[in-house]
This record gives sequence, C-alpha cells and structure tokens, in this order.
Amino acid sequence: MHSNIFVVIMMALFASAQGFMVSSIARNGRQQMSMMARKKKEMPANPVVVVTGASRGIGKAVALALGEAGCKVVINYASSAESANEVADLIKNGPGGEKGGLGFPVKANVGNVEEVQAMFAKVNAEVGPVDILVNNAGITRDMLTMMMKPADFTDVINLNLNGVFFCSQAAFVGSMLNQKRGRIINIASIVGQIGNPGQANYAAAKGGVLGMTKAMAKEFGGRGVCVNAVCPGFIESDMTKDLNKETLLPFIPLKRFGTPEEVAGLVKFLALDPAAAYMTGHSFNVDGGMAIGST
Repeated sequence: MHSNIFVVIMMALFASAQGFMVSSIARNGRQQMSMMARKKKEMPANPVVVVTGASRGIGKAVALALGEAGCKVVINYASSAESANEVADLIKNGPGGEKGGLGFPVKANVGNVEEVQAMFAKVNAEVGPVDILVNNAGITRDMLTMMMKPADFTDVINLNLNGVFFCSQAAFVGSMLNQKRGRIINIASIVGQIGNPGQANYAAAKGGVLGMTKAMAKEFGGRGVCVNAVCPGFIESDMTKDLNKETLLPFIPLKRFGTPEEVAGLVKFLALDPAAAYMTGHSFNVDGGMAIGST
C-alpha cells in the first residue's frame, strides 16, 4: 500500500517537473522570438537614408547631421551635381566617416514618378534597402492668386506634394514593408498651417503634406514605420535670402530667422533616436513661435 502511494507521488513529481521544463522551454522560446523581433525592428548601425533636395539649405544640413551619425546618406539632387558631391565629401571626411558614414549623390527629379522609381531601384541595388526617408525637396513660385500662372501652381504641387507621395510609396514598398521598420520625415512648413499671401500654391502643397503624413502614419504603422512632419518657419537659406527681414521679424516671437541646423537637429531625432520610435502622425514646428502669432 505504502509503495503504491510512493509510486503515485513520484509519478506526480515527474509529471510536474516535465511540465515545468516544457513551460520553461516555451517561455525561453517566446523570449528569444521577442528579442529577435525587437532586434529586427531596430535600426542597423549604418542606416541607409534618402534625403531629397540635399545639395543645399535644410536638405544639406539634414544630410550632414545624419552622415555625422554614421548613416549612409543618399544625397538626392535635381541639377546641382557639384554641390551634391561636396556634401558627399563632407560626410566622408567628417566625424561620421570614421563611423561608416558615406554620401551617395543621386540625380532625380522627385516630381517625376519614373525618375523616383529609378532612383530607389538604384539605391536598393547599390547602397541597400532604405531605412529612413527625408522628403525635403521643394520649390517656390510666389505670386498673388489673381496673377499666378497655371504652371506656377502645378510645378509647386508636382514637386512639393506629388514628390512626397512618390518617394514615400517607393521607400515603403521597396524596403520598409518587408523590413517591418522605417522612419519617414516630411519637411512641410508652417505656411501649410496658417497660409501666406502670395503662396497659395506652396500652402496647398504643404497643407497636403500634413494631411498625407497622418494618412500614411495610419497605413504604415502596422509595419513598424513611423511617419512625421517637420514644419519650419523662416529659415536662413537660399529660399529666404531675398526676403525683407525687418517686415517679418515682428511676427516671430523669437525675433530671428532659424538656421538649417536647428531643423536638422529635430529631423535627426525623429530619424534615429530610440525615444522617437513611438511618435507617428504628428507635425512639429521649428518656427520661432510664428505659428502661435505675434507678440
């Protein structure tokens, strides 16, 4: 009788031990799978970044900031090959070069879907799948609405709005969809929020970018891709060099124009910082307070 009880107890203990082992193995397996999933979503040491309109101004500052962080930066340009090559040299010979940072000038008009598709195919084949996209390329054709020529409107829309769509679509479908990670940063403008006389075309394009940012954030989120917008105000650049500052400073609480590097700092955070991994669908102003109104 006692021996039977002993056998039953031993069998129960053995079954319990087996159950514990199976549970432990399953738990370890789940932990390993979870770690692998997290690792897959993490950015590589030298992410591949496409920055459109990167040969000058804000785009150049963004390319240099990301290159300094060790990124492989695709420097998109439309016409200024010499300037794009200079940016590539600055990345290679700068602090980021020691971390593996490199610059790759690639010519393409981002308002042309065929050129965009060719650019991303070239990047995927020669540099690698795209981890980060910064949609920066843009033009202005300022004129009062009643005097604006149709081409001045459509040219701005084609580049500033359609180009963002074409590049985002190509980056997502060609790279980010399968990688289940990525970050897209759209350079919009406070003009897309508050408007500006003589810039109906520009305001329409940048306002469209803000709406597109939200839509794409909802579409791409399930694949681990964050989509955000940065909205500069008046920034020191070729685009603003001919403006009369004295007439504009009263509308800027900080009483100065911003710098391309100040915009690039926010872009770098959204593109690379782990703390930005749970931020998507938002627009962030770098405008000296202009969008909140004059003081």
